[in-house]
Parts: sequence; C-alpha cells; structure tokens
Amino acid sequence: MQQSKNDVWVGLFVVIGIAALLFLALKSANLLQISFDPTYRVTARFDNIGGLKPRSAVRSAGVVVGRVEAIGFDDKSFQANVVLSMDARYAFPKDSSLKILTSGLLGEQYIGVEAGGDTANLGEGAVITQTQSAVVLENLISQFLFKSAADGGSKKDE
Repeated sequence: MQQSKNDVWVGLFVVIGIAALLFLALKSANLLQISFDPTYRVTARFDNIGGLKPRSAVRSAGVVVGRVEAIGFDDKSFQANVVLSMDARYAFPKDSSLKILTSGLLGEQYIGVEAGGDTANLGEGAVITQTQSAVVLENLISQFLFKSAADGGSKKDE
C-alpha cells in the first residue's frame, strides 16, 4: 500500500513538471496569451510589413502595450491591414503613428507606437494611417548598388 501511494505522488509531480515545462515553452515562444485585461482593437495600414507575424509585440517606450492580432491584405488599396489588440490601460492620442521596427540587427519585428499630441484618444475600431513600413534589407542593398552604379557611370563621362 505504501509503494502505491508513493507511485501516485511521484506521478503527480512528474505531470506537474511536464505541464510547467510546456507552459514555459509556449510562453517563451509567444504562443500562449493568457490575459484577462480589457483590450481595444485598432487597425493600421502598412505598405510593407516585412516579417511581422501575428502575436508580435506592440511597444511604446520599450513597454509592451499590445499584440498584433491579425494580418490581412486589402486588394483595393494594395496595403496590409494589421489589427492590433491594445491594452485598455494604455490610451494613445488619435494622431499617434506606428513603425515596424526590428529588435537587434536581424531580430524579430514588432510595432513601435509614437504618441501624438491630440486630446482625443484612440478607441475601438480606430484606423491609423500614419505608418512607416518595415525596412527591408534587400531593398536597402539594391538602392545602394543602383546609386553607386549611377555615380560610377557619371564619373566616366567626365
């Protein structure tokens, strides 16, 4: 009887340990969103979202103030519609602007919020049009190469 009771306790602790490891893995991979805080949804339109993914962070001054809820494509304006779930504790002016930024040199992308100066705040269903798209490394390299090729061609003519 004593051996059976010990087996039950050991089994229980093993199950709790596996559940804790699974919880940590999901939380660190940003796949687990357990939040009961009230939120409001805001839509932003970007020309290029780069590698932005759903559940990416929305930050202001380095603080996570929301998450990317959904990403879609508008075939009329040919822009990406990004739905943000913003924490209701943080109110931003209506003229706030959004940028797609990268953590580190080649890290994951997130949305940065720069607060405006309007007295009215964003609310449920607001649309933000003041956005700055992601900087795509390939576009920067090609612009540099084309500019240096154009400068090199004009020097030969002189």
